[in-house]
Amino acid sequence: MATAFKTVEPLEYYRRFLKENCRPDGRELGEFRATTVNIGSITTADGSALVKLGNTTVICGVKAELAAPTVDSANKGYIVPNVELPSLCSTKFRSGPPGEEAQAASQFIADVIENSQVIAKEDLCIANGKLAWVLYCDIICLDYDGNILDASAFALLAALKNVQLPSVTINEETGLPDVNLKQKNPLIIRKHPVATSFAIFDDTLLIVDPTAEEEDLATGTVTIVTDDEGRLCSVHKPGGSPLTGAKLQDCVTRAITRHKEVKKLIDKVIKSIKPK
Repeated sequence: MATAFKTVEPLEYYRRFLKENCRPDGRELGEFRATTVNIGSITTADGSALVKLGNTTVICGVKAELAAPTVDSANKGYIVPNVELPSLCSTKFRSGPPGEEAQAASQFIADVIENSQVIAKEDLCIANGKLAWVLYCDIICLDYDGNILDASAFALLAALKNVQLPSVTINEETGLPDVNLKQKNPLIIRKHPVATSFAIFDDTLLIVDPTAEEEDLATGTVTIVTDDEGRLCSVHKPGGSPLTGAKLQDCVTRAITRHKEVKKLIDKVIKSIKPK
């Protein structure tokens, strides 16, 4: 009977749970799904991480290449993010060129990198005006069940913390780069941006970490990105219901708390894989 009611009136079905301050999956409104991270999953990448947020599963691989910096940014390297939502992760996506949601997610990740200054692009420069690192960050969703932005941002951060770049010098005689694969150094991670997403129900009610079903029924979504110091890096709100100042402040406060949880989880995993 409940299944039939959910099929016919999904929104009303959800509202009955929300009135009791809970959700159909048993979570409270402010409760996140179980979150796990596995670092160094792809051995062929320079850095990688697999993140699970409930059923949503995302993998990020970072590949580093050498390139000449641009004339106007002679002392900077590049970071090129790309989010893929292939048809294998959900029936809502089709094969072919990236859809609107994948493009929006890629732009969101690019904005997070730029606004948070997770890595100073100057740190990627090897020789001013001659040589710099390019980091290609490919984020692929393996299983889609909502909240792709939080999972993608988490996977990117964990993968960047896993990156080891070989030592590179420029040979003065030939002018060509000498790469020493035996001597590798980690990236300098200057900030730890963490995304926290909320779905807005009936224009007033906020629930954290929405599933795909909740996103479809919601009247809007908002994603808050904060760093280590509780500084606001980004607010991503693609239309939908407006938010009052008080509600937005509530989201920021919850996002700061979530940041501490995610940072603690990453640190714990990295500590466990480091050689004793």
